[in-house]
Amino acid sequence: MPDQEIIAERHELRSEEIDRDDLVSTFKERAETTGLGRRSLIKRTLGVALGLVGLSPLLLLRDSGPLPKKYFDTTNWSKGTRLLLDPAGTPIKASDLEVGAVAQILPELPTGTERTLENTGKDAVLLIRLRPEDFNLDPQRLSWTYQGIIAFSKICTHMGCAVALYEQQTHHLLCPCHQSTFDVTRAAKVIFGPAARPLPQLAITVDADGYLVAQQPFTVPIGPSFWERNSSNG
Repeated sequence: MPDQEIIAERHELRSEEIDRDDLVSTFKERAETTGLGRRSLIKRTLGVALGLVGLSPLLLLRDSGPLPKKYFDTTNWSKGTRLLLDPAGTPIKASDLEVGAVAQILPELPTGTERTLENTGKDAVLLIRLRPEDFNLDPQRLSWTYQGIIAFSKICTHMGCAVALYEQQTHHLLCPCHQSTFDVTRAAKVIFGPAARPLPQLAITVDADGYLVAQQPFTVPIGPSFWERNSSNG
């Protein structure tokens, strides 16, 4: 590559005055003939543009298929539902998890209920054990944990990908799709990436036999924030 600096002077791009006057005169003459005055032309152009803008979201949503509506407002988690290891399908006790351990969990289904791919996807929960002193939670959220064990929906609140990467040293959960990062110690608060809200937390406790169970269903819908939600759930 040459190391000499070369400067090319730009010539004036302005047309001759006679050409400019001819263009303006021609435009005015044609506008009067067709009835397209300046203001009416602007108004019509603006109206068409706004119409296309309003139509675009409808076309995009149409192409993406039907909206999930209230499908993700409910899961198979309810009060007293046992936590089962996936894919073993066995109930789990607090003593089965060491500090730093992560396990994928599914709910125990009522007799006669079939476990399908759809309910497996939306019921999936991540179970993580920390030291109790590592948490930075308000009293209510802390009461949803048990001996340092905390549970969150596995579905990312950005685009619905599976959150599956846990960094033990920082206590961060990472979504591999768009790198949304959630702080487990602060109830899966978003600390990086495009996700708009924390992962929904599942309140857990133990039953009379010492097995981990849900205290209640999820208090907010799972899944991405753009999916339709009940106004009461936010």
